[in-house]
Amino acid sequence: MNSGKYIFAQLLQFVNRYEFDKFVNKYNGDYRTRDLNCWNQFIQLFFGQLTARNSLRDICTCLKAHRNKLYHLGIKQYVNQSTLSRANENRDSRIFADFGNFLIQEVRPLYANSSIPDVHIKNEVFALDSTTVSLSLKLFSWAPGKYSRGAIKIHTLLDLRGSIPSYILITDGKYHDSNVLDVITPEVNAIYVMDKAYIDFKALYHMNESGAFFISRAKTTMDFSVTEVNYNIDETTGLRSDKIIILNGYKSKKLYPETLRLIEYYDDEKDTLLTFITNNTYASALEIAHLYRNRWQIEIFFKWIKQNLTIKKLWGHSENAVNIHIWVAICTYLIVAKVKHSLKSELSIYEIIQILGISVFDKAPIKELLTEYQINQDVKEQLNLFSDNF
Repeated sequence: MNSGKYIFAQLLQFVNRYEFDKFVNKYNGDYRTRDLNCWNQFIQLFFGQLTARNSLRDICTCLKAHRNKLYHLGIKQYVNQSTLSRANENRDSRIFADFGNFLIQEVRPLYANSSIPDVHIKNEVFALDSTTVSLSLKLFSWAPGKYSRGAIKIHTLLDLRGSIPSYILITDGKYHDSNVLDVITPEVNAIYVMDKAYIDFKALYHMNESGAFFISRAKTTMDFSVTEVNYNIDETTGLRSDKIIILNGYKSKKLYPETLRLIEYYDDEKDTLLTFITNNTYASALEIAHLYRNRWQIEIFFKWIKQNLTIKKLWGHSENAVNIHIWVAICTYLIVAKVKHSLKSELSIYEIIQILGISVFDKAPIKELLTEYQINQDVKEQLNLFSDNF
């Protein structure tokens, strides 16, 4: 009989309880608590995200069904739905936001040397975008969206080396994407890749003055004059032009008085001509195009967390509860990313979350569990290759 630790208890060993308690003390989170302190609130919500529970009732029912295992899982005790709901409504969400930012600072350096497909420069590269979660305006009156609907936006700056979030901002649905540029502090020599919704020449010029680089799709209405043309391009790579331009519009020229680089690239897969603007004159035109292509990693990130973590079905209606919910989901992703690096697993973060989510009550060592899955996948691929050859 296997007498080892449960998978979930092993996962909690990767969570820095000391740092979490520092944020609890900072915001006096455990003041006058009885049945459920902040740590137990966090790990029960973490359990819910990892196992993709649909509601607080679902979390409480599942834990109650396994109440004889809770001590060995690392959970002090199960509570009813109302107790957990009140904790989400009343505990300061900044505890979980600050702990999420601590995990970001802890996990990002672990992936600093990860490669980016078709990109060979050493700069830090970030993709900036947001994803929207539609809500009922009657239940979430604090979160107005477009067209008389409710919504929240999760603005994310994703480090493309390892697909690790480096900055998260949760707002209502009416918050314009480009406003995030006023909040983010640009890092020197870092490259920020974004779509045309983020074209705010004042903010982009501040980024340029800060020593950072940006790459964005150009708006079709942009008025400019060409000052220099690079004719040394290979059209077989998809490149169509590489130019230095200056803006013509009175307002835009005032907001961004320096020259910009404009690159045209033909995407044969989608049969479309893409036009990029950037302040980066060091990277090759083809590398600029490849950098923008990697922006789709953030689209994959959003799609995956919506499908595999509980994001679209929120566990509370107040702004505080929603912030706690989103930050625990981000923490779950980051903890699994830390596990992946610590165990040197070749599986993706997404695959590991799926495996761990259905194995929380198993007692096999995590590394053994992931290795067995990897071996089975390799054998399956070899069998498929063998069958394809005959």
